[in-house]
Amino acid sequence: MPTGPGGLDSNGIWQFGEDDSEALASDLLNLGMGSVSDAFTNLAGVLQVVSVTKTDTFSASVASGAFSANVTGLSATITPASSSSTILVRVNVSGGSSTDSPTVNGRMLRGSTAIGVGAPVGNRSPVSGSNGTSSTSSVVMGTLSAETMDNPATTSATTYNFQLFNSSTTTKTVYVNRTQDDVNATRFMRAASTITLMEVAG
Repeated sequence: MPTGPGGLDSNGIWQFGEDDSEALASDLLNLGMGSVSDAFTNLAGVLQVVSVTKTDTFSASVASGAFSANVTGLSATITPASSSSTILVRVNVSGGSSTDSPTVNGRMLRGSTAIGVGAPVGNRSPVSGSNGTSSTSSVVMGTLSAETMDNPATTSATTYNFQLFNSSTTTKTVYVNRTQDDVNATRFMRAASTITLMEVAG
């Protein structure tokens, strides 16, 4: 940082000086972008980020009103630095089902414990979310996005998973990253699904 009131450097970029009243702004503006990013990350209390992207497909036959097994390849493990930390869990899942519907429903889990789901009322099934489409096309996909803040209260390795839910009145096959009609032609699609974990200091 230059002494004096500041001025243009040899590249024509303004450099704040030590005599400027906004000393903190001066320090930040004269840092590289990487250092600024690190400073704000530390300020926000983000300790680590773990992310997994699934690019292959998954399918499962699921009874009416039931959940699939964990979607293979769509789980992520994090080892919290502190038992007081909170884990931000975020999922984006694309897919469809065998009932000519691109609807995606499901829930997030810590291990085998459902998290970020609605309150159970009567016989209703708590889920983390649904993409809510009313389409009946078998050649398109829906995408479910959901997130929650979880407190595992541990410093042991903790795994987060995702399961699909069948909201149909009959057994159906549910898919991830593909449409029901998965024909080998350019107009048919494949997608990617992700699960991201962010540890935030407690």
